[in-house]
Amino acid sequence: MQDVAGLEGGPPSGRAGLSGAWRMLGSVHVQANIDPSDPVAETRWLDALASDPVNARGLPSGIVAWADFSAPSLDALLDAHAQASSRMRGIRQVLNRHPNPRLNRAVHDFLADAGWRDRIGALRRYGWSFDAQIYWHQMDSLAALAARHDSITFIVDHAGMPVERDRDGLAGWRKGLRTLAACPNVVIKLSGYGMADIGWTVDRLKPYVIEPIECFGAERAMFASNFPVDRLMSDYARLWQSYDALTRGASNAERTALFCGTARRVYRL
Repeated sequence: MQDVAGLEGGPPSGRAGLSGAWRMLGSVHVQANIDPSDPVAETRWLDALASDPVNARGLPSGIVAWADFSAPSLDALLDAHAQASSRMRGIRQVLNRHPNPRLNRAVHDFLADAGWRDRIGALRRYGWSFDAQIYWHQMDSLAALAARHDSITFIVDHAGMPVERDRDGLAGWRKGLRTLAACPNVVIKLSGYGMADIGWTVDRLKPYVIEPIECFGAERAMFASNFPVDRLMSDYARLWQSYDALTRGASNAERTALFCGTARRVYRL
């Protein structure tokens, strides 16, 4: 889940604002993949939740659903998502492929599939973005895809998944971040850190938060929670307090962008 978060009294603006409790200004639900045989059911369910009068804030504010861009039924599926909810903002299809087969999360190397790459262009009809979950080995391919479809916004999920933290893995991740950051239609989502480091601390989180921000700039970076998965590693408040601690040296404008502004703009909330 992508949260658009702030502090009571307004967006984060330094230590003075921390006396208030965290409040959620909005949220974007990102593909839970509850039933791959009927992905539109998830969209309909989310829209019903957001439309319920009991849900005073109308959450989720936006929906990123699932579709397989290699499927013959792609056009019908995208139309069905669009008809199911006006809150639709984009699509995610997990792309993770790795030299170590145990780390593969996608059944196929979609980024190497010319037909799949062509069909990403279908997102233009709806004005939707694409959430990309990849490893650093795939960043050059995603950058090429983003350059080809430069009117579509690509969102790199989970800080580019820096799961390999040896010298070569970190060097590849850093180089890939800079390649992606050179594409003006690519932004990065800072989330999912517990998947690589279950026992993370603020100090251990720091390079994987700060480096992407330095590459992309605050206007093209956004914090997210990845809840409910993150619940296995940390409570909600601790995560956001950690993000806050790591950005106390940033300007008010940068913090506003990271905590809510970029997400609001990119997901059109």
